[in-house]
Amino acid sequence: MDEPLDPDGLLDICRVCRCESTPDKPLFHPCVCTGSIKFVHQECLVQWLKYSRKEYCELCKHRYAFTPIYSPDMPKRLPVKDIFGGLLKSIGRAVRYWLHYTLVAFAWLGVVPLTACRIYRCLFTGSVSSLLTLPLDMLSTENIASDCFYGCFVVTCTLCAFISLVWLREQILHGGGPEWLEQDDQGQNPQRNFLDAGMVNNLVGGFGGGAPRAAPANQNEDNNQQAPAGEVNEEEVEDDGIEGGNNGNNAAQDEINWNPIEWDRAAEGINLGKVQYNITNVPLCRMALLGLDGSLVFLEHVFWVVSLNTLFILVFAFCPFHIGHFTLVGLRLDDIMESTHYEGLLTTMIGYIVIAFSLVVLYMLCAIARLKKFRRVLGLCYIVVKVMLLVVIEIGVFPLICGWWLDICSLSMFDATLKDRKNSFHLAPGTSMFIHWLVGMVYVFYFASFILLLREVLRPGVLWFLRNLNDPEFNPIQEMIHLPVYRHARRFTASVIIFGSTVLLMLWLPVRVVRKIFTGFLPYHVMLSSDAPVSELSLELLLLQVVLPALLEQGHTRMWLKGMVRGWTLGMAYILGLRSYLLGGCTNKQCKGDQPVQHPAPANLPQPQPGGLGAAHQAMLQGGGPTGFQAYKRPSVFHFRIVLLVLLMCFTLFFCSLLSLVLPVWCGRQLMALWMGEAKVHELYTAACGLYICWMFLRIGTVMYNWIPQGTVAILNKVKEWFLLAMKCFIVAALLIGFVPLLLGLLFELVIVAPLRVPLDQSPIFFPWQDWALGVLHAKIVCAITMMGPQWWLKRVIEQIYNDGIRNINLRFIITKLCAPVIGVLGMSLAAPYVVANSIVPFLGFGYEAQVLVLRRIYPCLLACLIIVLFGVFQARQFRRLYEHIKNDKYLVGQRLVNYDSRRLIKLPTQSLQSSS
Repeated sequence: MDEPLDPDGLLDICRVCRCESTPDKPLFHPCVCTGSIKFVHQECLVQWLKYSRKEYCELCKHRYAFTPIYSPDMPKRLPVKDIFGGLLKSIGRAVRYWLHYTLVAFAWLGVVPLTACRIYRCLFTGSVSSLLTLPLDMLSTENIASDCFYGCFVVTCTLCAFISLVWLREQILHGGGPEWLEQDDQGQNPQRNFLDAGMVNNLVGGFGGGAPRAAPANQNEDNNQQAPAGEVNEEEVEDDGIEGGNNGNNAAQDEINWNPIEWDRAAEGINLGKVQYNITNVPLCRMALLGLDGSLVFLEHVFWVVSLNTLFILVFAFCPFHIGHFTLVGLRLDDIMESTHYEGLLTTMIGYIVIAFSLVVLYMLCAIARLKKFRRVLGLCYIVVKVMLLVVIEIGVFPLICGWWLDICSLSMFDATLKDRKNSFHLAPGTSMFIHWLVGMVYVFYFASFILLLREVLRPGVLWFLRNLNDPEFNPIQEMIHLPVYRHARRFTASVIIFGSTVLLMLWLPVRVVRKIFTGFLPYHVMLSSDAPVSELSLELLLLQVVLPALLEQGHTRMWLKGMVRGWTLGMAYILGLRSYLLGGCTNKQCKGDQPVQHPAPANLPQPQPGGLGAAHQAMLQGGGPTGFQAYKRPSVFHFRIVLLVLLMCFTLFFCSLLSLVLPVWCGRQLMALWMGEAKVHELYTAACGLYICWMFLRIGTVMYNWIPQGTVAILNKVKEWFLLAMKCFIVAALLIGFVPLLLGLLFELVIVAPLRVPLDQSPIFFPWQDWALGVLHAKIVCAITMMGPQWWLKRVIEQIYNDGIRNINLRFIITKLCAPVIGVLGMSLAAPYVVANSIVPFLGFGYEAQVLVLRRIYPCLLACLIIVLFGVFQARQFRRLYEHIKNDKYLVGQRLVNYDSRRLIKLPTQSLQSSS
């Protein structure tokens, strides 16, 4: 045991409390640090470690060590009675936790989704008997697994609806509502009286929109002016109930300032039983809500969640569905709706539309009757319904329309007809809708990404008619709240026209040209026969794991595309004399003498207003304000030049689309023909291979273009250097991408697949290509798990190789530190069982049947033995920890800090030798 050091002088003081050593509080030097921060009191260090929640020095990174101090009467070995007592206590604690967490899982994963599903089914059955038998249905065990699954979906929907409502409330509180909702000063401002001639225009033309009203410059100068939502006057709160002279005025002011969504004060704290948790303490609040803190208070939360689910189902699903159903029955459209396979969803959406119109009418009636509170509640309800419908249209309907239009325009590319698509929709409507929606979402995403790339090249203001998604002030929810419905309808129509025209230009027209010019090239082969010589799974894994990652991660695709766009823009600017318009500035002689032009803001946007909240929202809705546009010089015959620019752009897009549809697939087909002959391969794989070949040639051409100005000697040196690097990469790839995945796939086949799929009386057939493809996937999974796990030799080696990169690749290090150990382990795992089964078993005199049995079962048996050994080691470590825990509980009296000793450093984990003073 290390003894504490006595101070040698006045400079030996504690680094924490700055006090000297005393007989009852000696100084220790527990880390590598030297100088004035070398020594510390044990009590000070313990308190600091509790505060910082660290176990090492923050300066030298040396881990502190403590040696336990036990009672003098502690025996050398614990009695069996103490061990069994501690073991029983640990088992009892584990059983108690297991019972509690089982109850928690049963409540949240069983009771809550099951009640949600059966309440939902009961409400939508539409019969009184279902309501009467609801208690018995809750206790029924029929279809309990499927009901729990569907109930989880229902609970997820209600939870998302609740979170969306809370988020929308925050948007309204912090961003302000539309102009027609902020009516707190109607009595003081006769120009905004809703009973004047502009009432109908304000409600119909601007309902759900309009420019946000500018906030007053000083919120506290006039008592008749309302403070922004979410703000509270502290003086009014302090004087509430004390000053009684202005009760009438205060009551009137409270009526004006009343806000039905002002419940943020109640959400600051959550009362959970007898303890109030602040929502800022998220881990404690989450554990208490779910019951993970060991208490049974969560049963009350389960009851409230079930009640909330029932309320949301009743309000947001049951009522809109039946309102839409009655509307369709009244219009005699219910039979048409049933033929769509989605009558429930469409009927609910129609119900929401009817509710929105009803809220508009009721809002106008309350405005006429001067019912301010009811009018504001109805306005908020309308905002909720309006935003919900707009979100469904933007995220659900629009991508679905794009997916359908893409499918229709590409029918001839796959030799399909509308009848085929209709039959597939009737066979699996859900799958068909999801695939079309997913394709539409991908198309919208890449279209938006290309627009963002164009904004990086073109002059700010050229794309003024398209929203800038990179604008930090862009907030689509605020636009849904403030802008009127007709503005959103106009945007939706314009988006459909732009996206649809782009699909016609870049898909339908090139496909028609290809079918006319390159006869026999189309249709694409997208179906594989069952007797194909190469498995579709293997090619898919090859595509996903090797080709596409290399193409996307190392291909510099976006940089090249941006360079091509910039080059095309420079060429068009030179040809058409539009450099100032396209790129900004004016270096073209044709623009000399022209007047600079500031592109106006869109005419349909509201006019700027004074400062405050309204001005902020005004700038946000205008997409960046004046900085979003840049002046340019307009040349002569400007409109004719713009028309030529649009025509050349359309021709360029058409030509690029035609080239991308033909060239990669043709190159891929030629490569596959050399390898597979006349066999038909999925065009996704041929296109991927052809795209990779095109990328490789383009990459080589780019490198050679950069090397040519350096001269012949430099080019030869570069070629020699890159040839050596390519040879190293080829060797590493052959080992790590070829041989190691093959061994891993064969081992997985022998251990898992063959024992489960092939009986003992049949011989397993191995396909090295499929085993290699599966091995690639397994190798990537093993690498991912290794990088996420603790530090050990494999993780350190992989990190070192990744940090070195391809240019600084160390072939010796990779072979000796990674390839040799991994290949040795996998090779011994494959070879040793085979040698035992085919050499030792016949040598011992066993027959052929026993030899086959041992050969087929030795691999899974060795895996089972390995798992048992690892489990035994784990249990031994747990028992050792239990033994130490029992000993510490009974005999531990304290701990003493251990002084730093450089001789013990070799026994500890690697520490930093940095010293500080």
